[in-house]
Amino acid sequence: MAKKSILNKKSLTFLEKYLNNASPTGYEWEGQKIWMDYLNPYVDEFITDTYGTAVGVINPEAKFKVVIEGHADEISWYVNYITDNGLIYVIRNGGSDHQIAASKRVNIHTKKGIVQGVFGWPAIHTRDRGAKEIPPKLDNICIDVGCDTKDEVLALGVHVGCVITYPDEFFVLNEDKFVCRALDNRMGGFMIAEVARLLKENKKELPFGLYITNAVQEEIGLRGAEMITQTIKPNVAIVTDVCHDTTTPMIEKKTQGETKIGAGPVISYAPAVQNKLRELLIDTAEKKDIPFQRMASSRSTGTDTDAFAYSNGGVASALISLPLRYMHTTVEMVHRDDVEHVIKLIYESLLNIKDGETFSYFEK
Repeated sequence: MAKKSILNKKSLTFLEKYLNNASPTGYEWEGQKIWMDYLNPYVDEFITDTYGTAVGVINPEAKFKVVIEGHADEISWYVNYITDNGLIYVIRNGGSDHQIAASKRVNIHTKKGIVQGVFGWPAIHTRDRGAKEIPPKLDNICIDVGCDTKDEVLALGVHVGCVITYPDEFFVLNEDKFVCRALDNRMGGFMIAEVARLLKENKKELPFGLYITNAVQEEIGLRGAEMITQTIKPNVAIVTDVCHDTTTPMIEKKTQGETKIGAGPVISYAPAVQNKLRELLIDTAEKKDIPFQRMASSRSTGTDTDAFAYSNGGVASALISLPLRYMHTTVEMVHRDDVEHVIKLIYESLLNIKDGETFSYFEK
């Protein structure tokens, strides 16, 4: 008998709409509105801050507070320089990969609307082949919007500082692989929203306040989490982000560890991860037969976990990662089973936090 999916048609419709909407770092608000509209029936109230982090709250009157968190932004580019003959050079907004840019279509976001363009690249026939071949680099990739002069470009509404995204949209590969740009980490926002939906539909009451947090500006240094944790002042934070599938070519497992899509959520060991909270996640996974993997980080997790853990005098924090292939490309890929298992692990772990009065479990 096939297992019953926890994702329904409404969930998947929301996922596709949410992923296809552009949400570059610093410009996340349109995506946040889509997310809040979906989450609205499942929470009691919302908190937003001046930079766009959105938080749905269940039991806002409760003294003790638990955060479940993902981040809403995606990597992008900024217009940095426009040449006299109408070509556009860029700088990164987040960890954008210059090597995948060549021949990609782009959307330039202006006050007049979207201006389409392409990252041009010299034809193979014209390039010096062999040892002297020059790869795509930040200083040699440029965008062509079909203009002959700088004035034509400016007339389109394009200027220095305009943000640039890729238009690549969501699709399903071989029935169970979700593929899109910006799965890092729009999938996190989707998964925590699904946790809220399940709590509501299953009529579960929690002995603490739950803060479903979709933070901004993670891609440029965890900035949204740094801000919102000071507003919420949580006692516990369970963060979800993505990690690498290290079974694909050209990744060294001896240094990167071994994690793969389809093998379950990844639970992290790191200085920022509070040991007892991590063990609660592992105990929950084992008791509920949720497959999981382990990952070690030597200094920092590189995720919003670090921002929560070291805030407000220390917040018990843990990280559940969704394994992903081809990070920071336009064909990021995750396994549907892993998505469902992350949702289930967060959901069941919340139900496993019994002590809503003192949280003594994490203080001993």
